[in-house]
Amino acid sequence: MENQNEETALSTVTQSMNMNVFTNKDSFDHIQRVANVFVKSDMVPKRYINNIGNCIIALEIAQRMGASPLMVMQNLDIIQGKPAWSSVFLIATLNSSGKFSPLRYEEDEKEGGRIRAWAYDKIMNEKVYGAWVSMNMAKAEGWIDKSGSKWKTMPELMMRYRAASFFTKQFAPEVSMGLQTVEEIIDITPIQPVTTIKSNVADNTEDRMRTMILTSKSDKDLEFRYGTMSLKQQSIIDSEYNLLKDIFDSKSEDELNQFLSTITDDQKLLVKEQIATMMDNFEQSASSEKPKEELFD
Repeated sequence: MENQNEETALSTVTQSMNMNVFTNKDSFDHIQRVANVFVKSDMVPKRYINNIGNCIIALEIAQRMGASPLMVMQNLDIIQGKPAWSSVFLIATLNSSGKFSPLRYEEDEKEGGRIRAWAYDKIMNEKVYGAWVSMNMAKAEGWIDKSGSKWKTMPELMMRYRAASFFTKQFAPEVSMGLQTVEEIIDITPIQPVTTIKSNVADNTEDRMRTMILTSKSDKDLEFRYGTMSLKQQSIIDSEYNLLKDIFDSKSEDELNQFLSTITDDQKLLVKEQIATMMDNFEQSASSEKPKEELFD
């Protein structure tokens, strides 16, 4: 009984801390100081460097999950503007949750080859199975036909990743916090097919390709869109890609301004939204270093 009361008290304190991160001044002040350590580190992914907002959100997620903040930052990607876990991280998090035995897989040759994940539920003391994932399903859903699809080159691994995701959604959605995996988002995101056709239609196609690249919101988004194109298509929009890559790679306002001084006004106009976003990120990072009295005026 005493141990149960201690666990209940600890759970209550943890929930209180999680709820107060964005509503309590002291909690927010503390997480902001922690975030400042990460925004200055070159060990975190670029989307967190000099971006205190992203760091605070990642820290809050890590706190709720009881996971290492650095591990969360390294495994939480932004694909098409959506946050997503790496599949390996999701499996590792489920296995370490203590609710199930380590995830295992059952497979057979039905439906073109299929796999489902299973584990022992330690609370109910029973074996539980996730939904089947098959190659027929991947084909029907259009996952195999996506440009650069890994379903063609490593189908067994992709089925295991998807089976693990299905299992988590069924039996432990709190582990993923409702987020999809990188592979899921890539598979379900519709990509406008680009074809080379004669006359004015070809020009319009090139315009669509450039628009797709120039509307990228982050370095990950840029790499994802660029990766969906063929080598010939990539060669057409290389100048726009390299322009945005240099902007997203800037680690400080001075570095960004130095790069901007080397490009034309027309080029700046093409990527004005991304420039404004990066400037805002740098300003937020600078403001986060002010004394806390100024932050809560």
